[in-house]
Amino acid sequence: MRPALRTRRACRKLATALMASTVMLAGCASAQPAGTQAPASVSARPSPEATGPVAAVYKDLVYRSIDGTDLHLDLYTSAHANGQPSPVLVYFHGGAWARGQRPESWRGYSRFLQRGYAVITVQYRLAGEAQAPAAVQDARCVLHWIGANADRYGFDVDRIVAHGTSAGGHLALMASYLEAADGLDTPDCEGVPRVAAVLDFYGPTNLAQPYNGAASGRHPSVVRWVGDGPGAHDMDVRMSPLTYVGPDVPPTMIVHGDSDDVVTIDQSRELYAALQRVEVPTDMVIVPGGGHGKFPDAEKARVAGEVDRFLTTIGLP
Repeated sequence: MRPALRTRRACRKLATALMASTVMLAGCASAQPAGTQAPASVSARPSPEATGPVAAVYKDLVYRSIDGTDLHLDLYTSAHANGQPSPVLVYFHGGAWARGQRPESWRGYSRFLQRGYAVITVQYRLAGEAQAPAAVQDARCVLHWIGANADRYGFDVDRIVAHGTSAGGHLALMASYLEAADGLDTPDCEGVPRVAAVLDFYGPTNLAQPYNGAASGRHPSVVRWVGDGPGAHDMDVRMSPLTYVGPDVPPTMIVHGDSDDVVTIDQSRELYAALQRVEVPTDMVIVPGGGHGKFPDAEKARVAGEVDRFLTTIGLP
């Protein structure tokens, strides 16, 4: 059976009740010492990328240090900001929470840079480094870093757009839907600005959904990231964006191919229906014949146009 959609109050009670089981899972919050916020560089590294729509390139800024490991982000500021605080697109890469890395260039996000957005791409801890909820906590810490460094880099913290593909879409949703009262934020990253919109591209939304292809009934990628010890099912629920859907979550656009055999489209349909029930502004773009992010060029162009339309509709550039 699918987990019932919880209200915000019930979700917060769940967060408190699950603290003990969280300790039992490898890589959980209580097993991680609080990191120390590392100071960010204040000067752009000279780069040939700082051309066209890019005003400056900041590579390998440390946004968090945890267990002796520095976590980095890349920041590309817009040449079209016109001296005003910039909206921010923060992108989380996919890879089943176990592989992948942030893009090496801004070029896949030139449309946003041309619209005046600063673009941030993120490194987060993978399953081999730390299991759930580590990556979610890192995603929340990125938002904290944006808020803490808004004056330094000219960010408009009221216009943050969280974007991700596959597991990155899941992290974008979790980072945006959680609140401090949900009990996952770490002491070094308290004070997270509210996200204005989420762009979820084929991200998992219900980690507790039965998976027919595995003897355990759980998706292998979920098992790898969450673990399979005591309390694993409860953590699957706790790591599901659907758990936190309520009328106060940010407007959300969903994109999914109807032939995706990695993250099935019913994950996105379930989220879309839940958002509609609580009247959160939402839209879902279905790509006919689309696989797991493998969309034809014409469909990529259509999706880009739909993203522009959605952001404009909710009052973002």
